[in-house]
Amino acid sequence: MKKKIPAFKTDAAAERFVAKADLTQYDLSGGKAVRFEFEPKASQLNMRLPANLLDAVKTRAKQRGIPYTRFVREVLEQSLRGDVSKQAVRRR
Repeated sequence: MKKKIPAFKTDAAAERFVAKADLTQYDLSGGKAVRFEFEPKASQLNMRLPANLLDAVKTRAKQRGIPYTRFVREVLEQSLRGDVSKQAVRRR
């Protein structure tokens, strides 16, 4: 049976643990993928939405455990990636 990952009070403590531990001995099944955002957000968008749509967005974001503004940004990015791949298919 694999060991449980201990709880850490600081990021520094977690980093020290990861640097020294043999992670193959630990149960990592409870982990979840995290998306890091490196590009600075220099532009701003303000929009009006129907209240029920905003409520649905906030509910979906809460289910994912992320702020609703990040959820909106991810949906926009996914939509644009989809459009780009469709354009590539059309060009062939």
